Amino acid sequence: MWDNVGKKRLLLHSCCAPCFSYVFELLKPSFDVTSFYYNPNISPRDEYERRCNELRRFSADRHFPLMIGAYNVKEWTGQVKHLRFKGEKSERCWLCYRIRLEETFRTAARDGFHCITTTLSISPYKDARMINGIGKELELRFGVEFIEADFKKNDGYRKSLELSRAYGFYRQNYCGCIYSKMERQKNSIWNEARVKKVTG
Repeated sequence: MWDNVGKKRLLLHSCCAPCFSYVFELLKPSFDVTSFYYNPNISPRDEYERRCNELRRFSADRHFPLMIGAYNVKEWTGQVKHLRFKGEKSERCWLCYRIRLEETFRTAARDGFHCITTTLSISPYKDARMINGIGKELELRFGVEFIEADFKKNDGYRKSLELSRAYGFYRQNYCGCIYSKMERQKNSIWNEARVKKVTG
């Protein structure tokens, strides 16, 4: 375990171990990092648990604190289902970012963290400007500093793949929510309905 004397306490919203690993290595020299696994969007439940267990394994190996938020998937679905046909990088995802970041800020403010950030921007499928915009807005609301970042820069995504292979992490093939999972099934009834909804 490293010496954290004098470092700011950072609550790092973590979507999965593959994304977390590189961001953790990048930030730990400067911050006292605690991982916060809060992802009520992930479905089905066994997928949620599989990703969580990979973070637990990495936490045990690298000795960083891991906090696990509530799996309130019904509440999450109720908030985003009106946007369910919008697709990746749409308002549906933006609302999902906000839901998860709000809970991260709420937890950080309650538990005395100095700052937060999120692993989300390491994904090539995520809009870092949108994530950072939401983070800075919530910073004003909660009074906790948000660390702006685009972790995919400087080969961040590639480096996360290398670390994933080194640690033998399970790597998912969809973002997490049931809508993104169904959207990968190009000839499914879901996608037919989505196309009809979008095209009118």
